[in-house]
Amino acid sequence: IKSIVEHPSVARKINPQAYLNYLTFQYVPEPDTMFEGINKIPPGHYFRIDSSGIHLASYFTIQFKPEPERAFADFVAEVRETIDNSVNAHRVSDVPRGAFLSSGVDSTIITAMMKQYEDIKTFSVGYNEGKYSELSDAKKSAEKLGTEHHEYIITAAEYQSMLPKLAWHQDEPVADPSAISIFFLARMAREHITVVLSGEGADELFGGYNIYHEPTSLRVFNYVPSVLNPVIRSIASLIPDGVSGKSFLLRGTQSLENRFFGNARIFGTEAKKRITNLDRNTFGKYFDATRITKPWYQRCAGLDDETRMQYIDLNTWLPGNILMKADKMTMANSLELRVPFLDIEVLKLIQRIPTKYKITAGTTKYVLRQAFKDILPPDVTSKRKLGFPVPLRLWLKKEFYPWAIEQLSTGDCQPWVNKTHALKLLEDHKAGKADNSRPLWTILMFLLWKDAFRVSA
Repeated sequence: IKSIVEHPSVARKINPQAYLNYLTFQYVPEPDTMFEGINKIPPGHYFRIDSSGIHLASYFTIQFKPEPERAFADFVAEVRETIDNSVNAHRVSDVPRGAFLSSGVDSTIITAMMKQYEDIKTFSVGYNEGKYSELSDAKKSAEKLGTEHHEYIITAAEYQSMLPKLAWHQDEPVADPSAISIFFLARMAREHITVVLSGEGADELFGGYNIYHEPTSLRVFNYVPSVLNPVIRSIASLIPDGVSGKSFLLRGTQSLENRFFGNARIFGTEAKKRITNLDRNTFGKYFDATRITKPWYQRCAGLDDETRMQYIDLNTWLPGNILMKADKMTMANSLELRVPFLDIEVLKLIQRIPTKYKITAGTTKYVLRQAFKDILPPDVTSKRKLGFPVPLRLWLKKEFYPWAIEQLSTGDCQPWVNKTHALKLLEDHKAGKADNSRPLWTILMFLLWKDAFRVSA
């Protein structure tokens, strides 16, 4: 995009539909970009240009066709063989290679598979704020697997100093705090290697997110007559925010289509009204986030709720957030990222594995964990999903607070951001009245992007 907008005929204008979707999803879902008039090519598509215009065509789409009667042991063996083959294929290069290593299952599997074939270097980043850092556990895994391990501690000051540059590298805002962390991880790795293997995609494919347990936890609502749902929601709305049980009642009385938009849901409809000053006509046309997910839900109708959640994430969250941040931040350091879990053969396999083998009452990614339990450190095999934690909540109260005040107070952000409301979110966060770190970060990254690309309102 940064190349396209240099052309004098391209206007640097904000796409209002993309912006309102961004407020919900923390990224801009395809095919939009944050720039009006510039679109993305959807995953699994190619395009052809002729005298009549641009023609998109699909060459691959995921279609879940589970085989529930097949033995669990058969799938365990096939998962092991398929991923082993994929990692081995992704090792092929004539330049130095290594692996990103966190404390989780996915990157540890990639590392263990690579180590079967060669001595490798591994890389981790963390923070001085202990509970947000995975460095200690990653180091233990590296020692057990026998890799040459490198780690880096990111300070709040260094993180903040890189934000304007990284907003430019992203092309459009991605309000995932871990995106910035990946930049530092890639920068360190590039000092030693040229190609890196990473674990992106495993959570979406093998059912790794904790939220995939939600259909089971909400199953009690299947026995509640649907006519009572509005009444229960009305009662739940009277419960103060933060009180235990409110979220459970609100989620349980909504359909999956109306409560699950993927792994992030930053601003709901009412919250978007408060944080923007957009006119009613514009807001009314574009506010509804279900416009993005509804077509995907229609394509996976008939599948169980857990698989439908996976399907939504595979087609929205994975390309829009997970792969976007990984691609942009590694390429900003001229580091080639490879993702063995997203090999075509792995995708073909995962379409056949039933939910009961992926998500159980006690864990996620069960078939994946079992396939590699003999080579993984025991504490990794049973570890709960953590994500890529960043101490943003603490930093916005302390180190980032003066900078956030400046960003929200100055500059022209009308009609996109209601400064008064944004500043209230910040003050409430600092006072400990609410954890507004993610909504604040979504707005701050948008403002940084707007400045970086000199975008007109």
